[in-house]
Amino acid sequence: METCRLDDFIKMLDPWLDSDYIRGVYLENPDNLVLFFTDGGQKAYRIDDCTQAQLDGILEDFRKRGIAINEP
Repeated sequence: METCRLDDFIKMLDPWLDSDYIRGVYLENPDNLVLFFTDGGQKAYRIDDCTQAQLDGILEDFRKRGIAINEP
């Protein structure tokens, strides 16, 4: 699992935020996002400076871009 700050997470993922690259996102717990890629891979991220409202905004952005949000 990679730990990162919210700004770094957004900058790193911005070019890849597309359903052509990311097929789904799973919120593992309040701080951990697991991304599932179209090539079958997955990667977990712990965002260590994120409020629940900011995390909800990230998930909404994924939805708007056509990326499935997998509910626990």
